[in-house]
Amino acid sequence: MDITIPLLILAMPLGMFFLLGLAGMKMPHRLAGILGTTGMGLVMALSYYTAFQYFFCAPGSAFMNTAGERLQFIVFNATWLEFTPNLVIKLGFLLDPISALMLVVISSISFMVHLYSMGYMRDHHGVYEKGFQRFYAFLSLFSFSMLGLVVATNIFQMYIFWELVGASSYLLIGFYYTRQSAVSASKKAFIVTRFADLGFLLGILALSYYVGSFDFIQLTSVPVDGIANTYHVDLSAAENVKNIFATSTAPMFMGASVLTWALVLIFMGGMGKSAMMPLHIWLPDAMEGPTPVSALIHAATMVVAGVYLVARLFPLYLMSESAMTIIVVVGALTALYAAIVACTQIDIKRVLAFSTISQIAFMMVSLGVARPEHHEALGYMASMFHLFTHAMFKALLFLGAGALIHAIGSNDYTDMHGLRKYMPVTHWTFLIGCLAIAGIIPFSGFFSKDEILSSCGQYSPLVYIWMSAVAALTAFYMFRLYYLIFWWKEHKTPEGHHAPHDQPWTMSLPLILLAAVSCVAGFIPFGKFVSWNGEAYDFLAHFDWSVASISLIVAVLSIGLATFMYRKENELPAKMRNALPALWRWAHHRFYFDELYMFITHKIIFGCISRPIAWFDRHIIDGSMNGLAYVTNKASEAIKTFQSGKVQMYVWWYLIGAIILSVVTAIAIL
Repeated sequence: MDITIPLLILAMPLGMFFLLGLAGMKMPHRLAGILGTTGMGLVMALSYYTAFQYFFCAPGSAFMNTAGERLQFIVFNATWLEFTPNLVIKLGFLLDPISALMLVVISSISFMVHLYSMGYMRDHHGVYEKGFQRFYAFLSLFSFSMLGLVVATNIFQMYIFWELVGASSYLLIGFYYTRQSAVSASKKAFIVTRFADLGFLLGILALSYYVGSFDFIQLTSVPVDGIANTYHVDLSAAENVKNIFATSTAPMFMGASVLTWALVLIFMGGMGKSAMMPLHIWLPDAMEGPTPVSALIHAATMVVAGVYLVARLFPLYLMSESAMTIIVVVGALTALYAAIVACTQIDIKRVLAFSTISQIAFMMVSLGVARPEHHEALGYMASMFHLFTHAMFKALLFLGAGALIHAIGSNDYTDMHGLRKYMPVTHWTFLIGCLAIAGIIPFSGFFSKDEILSSCGQYSPLVYIWMSAVAALTAFYMFRLYYLIFWWKEHKTPEGHHAPHDQPWTMSLPLILLAAVSCVAGFIPFGKFVSWNGEAYDFLAHFDWSVASISLIVAVLSIGLATFMYRKENELPAKMRNALPALWRWAHHRFYFDELYMFITHKIIFGCISRPIAWFDRHIIDGSMNGLAYVTNKASEAIKTFQSGKVQMYVWWYLIGAIILSVVTAIAIL
């Protein structure tokens, strides 16, 4: 494959970042938006072309062997740093099923957000917000970072772009830097993810130290549990992985193999980016950024980076049962926690934020339960399938929320009742998003969610019941939100304000397109494109209708309960809160995780650790240095009369010194 198009996919958003960042303030706002949107549109077209070339290649091509097995293909791979002949950091472009999938997802959502922002980032009088060009520059930087992350040929290149993603998300979350809440949210996201990324880096170093390679193809080409290797590459590092970690003599540390420690540390990085407990606290506060940023970063792209990381190293994770179990436990706890909290929030963006945490945890659980003996690791394909469908309907929901906020001027659903008559386009597209995430046939979420539940059922009945409960809560809180916004009671327009209405085409068109994708994406034979170990199969062929029927009934019952409680104004929600006041209070305050972290940081770390260290530094260390300086100054004051300029005094001091030396010498001799 010619490297021109892959290079342009990476170079265009980077070039747009520099152009808008350096020259944006000298050009009109509208021109900056058109340039940014056009550039991202070209990147989307090139990404689609690249993915099409990869997925629909003919057998015997560079992407598929004669047996019909889809191969991993390195378009280019340039050496950047060389530590040893084997330990080399390269910068390249890797095409395989999941990277091609992510190219489509990232470029599509990013283009929709660029187009949507043309309308969102200006007021009802057509005046663009201050810093509009800077906003588009940051969007381009983020898109470049995510694209570079998903096509990385090695884990260290991924780490470099991983950090760039963190930096660009920090800039976008803190876009409204005049607001203290936005500044605090951006710092919170940056600090929490930096702690997680430290674990990621330590995991990379531990893994590369024993294996001797950063390369993904070599690391992930290890035959696992008798499954034949698909990729025809140099397997020296892969065999090294197998020889080192798949034997009883594997290096150990504190009762676990080094491989397990490395994989858990790498997963820690994924926990930070994907907001898994207990590193989830940054995501709800990140809603302080503009709503298009929430759709791009916190619904479809950055937050799935952790899922993509585990999927990329999936063969290695299969070698560590302990690491896979940790993924299942963390994912299951996070999914239920976030679903419960979402049921009590009144800020619509926070409801969607906790919904995102829950759905990302769904994907993590799906990867954790995937085993080769369970229909060729069905959970792997199901996770990637849900990643794709979730990106579309969650971006739709966030952009729909942005349209509501733009029309009403508030994030609080209590200001939004009865809007279906005023905003029909937003209403119908938002309803499609709710039906998709609730898992109602024939919308996309029905197929991907039930694939995950099927894989959970093959793994453990307990995990299946747990995740089914999460799915039920998802349908309930999403339709609670839907009814409170569009039904409940008639909307009253505040005095002096215009009646709410649908937004301009730049905001409505992305909603319609994403809604259309959410209607039909479930019928894509996803297993033919993204499946474990290159085993192509149509997911519809093994779709478990017994599981799907049960989950569909549960979803309909949950929606029915939400309809009964929230379609019309009544006292039932208040009665439920009063019946379980403690649970509602704890859930509304996110189970006090933020307060716990504030207590740990301020009272324990700052108060009990940092303050005594600061006192020791100021009084002991600085005091000692200041004392030495004081003594030196006093001594110099005392002896400065020795240099008086009088020769007679110098002779006297010389004689006194000579006598003292003579006496000391005589004593020493005796």
